[in-house]
Amino acid sequence: MPAGPKLRAPRLDTPFHIALVEPEIPPNTGAVARTCAATGSPLHLVGELGFRIDEQSVRRAGLDYWHLVDLRRHESFEAFLEAEPGRRLHLFTANTDRSYLDADFQPGDVLVFGRESVGLPQSILERFPDRAVAIPTLGEVRSLNLSNAVAIALYEALRQVDALATEKLSMG
Repeated sequence: MPAGPKLRAPRLDTPFHIALVEPEIPPNTGAVARTCAATGSPLHLVGELGFRIDEQSVRRAGLDYWHLVDLRRHESFEAFLEAEPGRRLHLFTANTDRSYLDADFQPGDVLVFGRESVGLPQSILERFPDRAVAIPTLGEVRSLNLSNAVAIALYEALRQVDALATEKLSMG
């Protein structure tokens, strides 16, 4: 691996949050955790997980950056809402006509993603219909990989609030 300084931006005082509702595939959650560690974004794992996240399982999966993740567990979506009152939600789904590029992201917002197989529960989408956004695809694929979708959305949110502005970047 090449040595030397890396392009860095300062962390936001009020970071974006990522919430995964009932994620099923460990490598996807691991990739999301890495993105959260790289951006200083807390990661909320909500509901039943399709895998274990105990120390031994994480170590075996090679997630050597897991200790850098601000990980928050919630037994249910209701418990998540109670733990994070007042946060604005952006619900990512393939089933809406509103693009994430039209969302007004603000620091402290939560970007919420559902299960890899079925997305967010319909009950959540119906409860917050004005908060649903989608990442458009150009082909016949029904949706993007979860970890890719999180990275696309989070970096757009960071761009919108000028967290990645050239004058803020440094080599560190």
